[in-house]
Amino acid sequence: MPYDPSDFPPFAVTVDLVVLTVRRHALCALTVRRGEEPFQGRWALPGGFVRADEDLASAAARELAEETGLRVNGDSSRTGAHLEQLATYGDPHRDPRMRVVSVAHLVLAPDLPAPIPGGDAGGAEWKPVSRLLGGTDEPPAERLAFDHRTILSDGVERARSKIEYSSLAAAFCPPEFTVGELRRVYEAVWGVSLDPRNFHRKVTGTPGFLVPVGGTTTRQGGRPAQLFRAGGATILNPPMLRPEV
Repeated sequence: MPYDPSDFPPFAVTVDLVVLTVRRHALCALTVRRGEEPFQGRWALPGGFVRADEDLASAAARELAEETGLRVNGDSSRTGAHLEQLATYGDPHRDPRMRVVSVAHLVLAPDLPAPIPGGDAGGAEWKPVSRLLGGTDEPPAERLAFDHRTILSDGVERARSKIEYSSLAAAFCPPEFTVGELRRVYEAVWGVSLDPRNFHRKVTGTPGFLVPVGGTTTRQGGRPAQLFRAGGATILNPPMLRPEV
């Protein structure tokens, strides 16, 4: 049967970004208030349509910069951030305007600055993940637009799983950090409390995870704490398994 383009309805491709950071010991996600329909006034994940002349990663970086003023590229060695594709979402009814397929990206970074809204965003805020995913009984204006609650939930679970068996938790830390600061990352991402002594023994005993830098800091208060940087290991053996809750 010959190919007929009219047999296929038009559709668009978008990128959505799950941007996670740890602020005030809580896992937070970047949200923007939609400045136009559909869902005008509702909070959403940053993102937008992919242009005809750009690839997906370029579209993700552009939308992040346009809507929030934050700039993150794929070179985590220079930016301190981690960027990866998360999943593709293609429910025919996910966008009331037309058939839209979204390729979501996950961005993990240390304590990022306050976002500056731009483009078609009416505002931008860091919101605790526990608040965004806490339930469906919030007023309609507080619920995430489109299927962004599902996308956010998938991104959070990806982050929680990956820090079990990879060194990704260090992406939430500054270049030099203490074991206590790293422990608070795990606690914020997993939503649990960890025993400081057991955690210290595990992370310092995992080959290639942490490397001492030869200095100390008192920025967390109390006695001076040893500073570390992320080692060369990308896979943790043994893994840091989540406590059962």
